[in-house]
Amino acid sequence: MHYIYLVVAILFEAFGMAALKASDGFTKTWPALGSLACFGMAVYLLSLILRVLPIGVVYAIWSGVGIVLVAITGFVFFKQSLDAPAYIGIGLIVAGVLVLQLFSTAQA
Repeated sequence: MHYIYLVVAILFEAFGMAALKASDGFTKTWPALGSLACFGMAVYLLSLILRVLPIGVVYAIWSGVGIVLVAITGFVFFKQSLDAPAYIGIGLIVAGVLVLQLFSTAQA
């Protein structure tokens, strides 16, 4: 169940980042409120996950998957593109998350 919470928390974080961008520096009310609500839910779910899984593993997965989702969101919704070094860096982050999931014994 904790991995479901982690996936949902990451989705809330990615939605929160998109809403934060759309809020234009908190000058647009609804996107700003949406951003705060999404980040609040993400942190709440993260607090539940940390009861079960080690903080280092959770944060690595959270940040790695979140980076990929936010990069995709930026491309799709905000027409932001990345260059080759950015794609390589994101690929290395994904590789790190995979190493944690496949080979780490630190997971509870």
